[in-house]
Amino acid sequence: MPWIAFVFLMGHMAVNQLKRQFADNPAAVDITGAQMVLVMKLSAFAWNVFDGTLPEDQLSDFQKSRRIPELPGLLDYAGYVLFFPSLLTGPAFDYNEYRGWIDCTMFDVPANVDPAKKPPTRKKRRIPRSGTPAMWKLASGLTWIWLFLNSSKWYSPDVVLNGPSPDAGFLRRVFAMHMVGFTTRMKYYGVWSMAEGSCILAGLGYNGVDPLTGKVSWNRLQNINPWGVESAQNSRAYLENWNMNTNKWLRYYVYLRVTPRNRKPGFRASMATFVTSAFWHGFYPGYYLSFVLASFVQQVAKNFRRNVRPFFLDPVTQKPLPSKKYYDLASWLATQLTFSFVVTPFVVLRFNESLLAWRRVYFYAIITTGASMAFFASPAKAHLRRLLDKRTQEAGVRLKRSTSTESLSGARGQEPVLGLSADPGRDIDEAIQEIREEVEKAQAKAKLRNQEKEKENGENKGQGGKAEGKKDA
Repeated sequence: MPWIAFVFLMGHMAVNQLKRQFADNPAAVDITGAQMVLVMKLSAFAWNVFDGTLPEDQLSDFQKSRRIPELPGLLDYAGYVLFFPSLLTGPAFDYNEYRGWIDCTMFDVPANVDPAKKPPTRKKRRIPRSGTPAMWKLASGLTWIWLFLNSSKWYSPDVVLNGPSPDAGFLRRVFAMHMVGFTTRMKYYGVWSMAEGSCILAGLGYNGVDPLTGKVSWNRLQNINPWGVESAQNSRAYLENWNMNTNKWLRYYVYLRVTPRNRKPGFRASMATFVTSAFWHGFYPGYYLSFVLASFVQQVAKNFRRNVRPFFLDPVTQKPLPSKKYYDLASWLATQLTFSFVVTPFVVLRFNESLLAWRRVYFYAIITTGASMAFFASPAKAHLRRLLDKRTQEAGVRLKRSTSTESLSGARGQEPVLGLSADPGRDIDEAIQEIREEVEKAQAKAKLRNQEKEKENGENKGQGGKAEGKKDA
């Protein structure tokens, strides 16, 4: 059932996206944005209902908290699907979160919280007062929208195609490309901040209370962290702070769902997540140019963090050295400028226009990414590892793969972000290994069939010889 629902929802949305793409009419009302949110909510609902039919010992903690053992009534279901504050732009959320908001169990205060520090409520309501945080979100959203309206006068998408002339210089064209991307993000910062503020005002954004300070968290449905995106020093931080609820949906309802029980996610899970994320966004060629390039950027960023960043950390305490600030500045600049290039096709959408925009800045991110991949595929990578080993041995410690030296350590670090593989090289190796194993299995089966056929032929010959002997007798 969940896969049938998933395929139907994705297929129906794909039809509408293709209609919009072929119509190419900016004046037409576009429903695909709201439909993208509904695909997340309804496919998650199907999985939660399916989990409700399974024994709890077969479920993870996340699945247990989201499982739906009994189908809700039509009114509850319609209220969840058509929840107005998040209907058009998100954020998406699971049915049990909505149910907890309706029956107010979401606002139960744990026993370890001092009664004096319980969040204040208005009269007999159980929902804590949320007017102030909601107004802050509204104010920030309106500020971003105002900045977008003013910045778009100078940095519309047309700038990366017909903007500063070649005589203006390379750096100015790169700056213009960055500002076009930043201006485009402002629109999303504004809309998502206001939508989150609406959910906070309704109470659905409630995410618990700190037992020590009594401070209430309202980030349950946070979908964007503008500061996290604009200050990101690596690709993973950049992507994790963008469209955060889509990240969760891809993780819990695609990546982990295509993985057989009691097995680790591998190449197939990463590929399924990548394809789902790409199809979910639409079919413009620009989306796929950005997705493919961003996957390789992820690989390069991982190698830099694993093999270069440790030189700027104390080998004993793993604390930053005074020189670390220069690495942070360089990594921030590299991340922001690289992703300004990567996301440009997401803005202009069309294939020829995307290549034109890239050509105007001499394909700089493709060149630097390719050069970095070649560097880490060369003996230079082994040389860096030897230098790190020597450095740690001189300090009298062993090199540890911690969060400081390994950006993708642990199971969580291997998960795709927005469908982009954390380690394309590892996925390719796994794909080759799977193909090799399948070929070996096919060869073994063919060999076994041949042996059985030879054995059967031998038995037939033996029986034929016996029959002839009896006939002669």
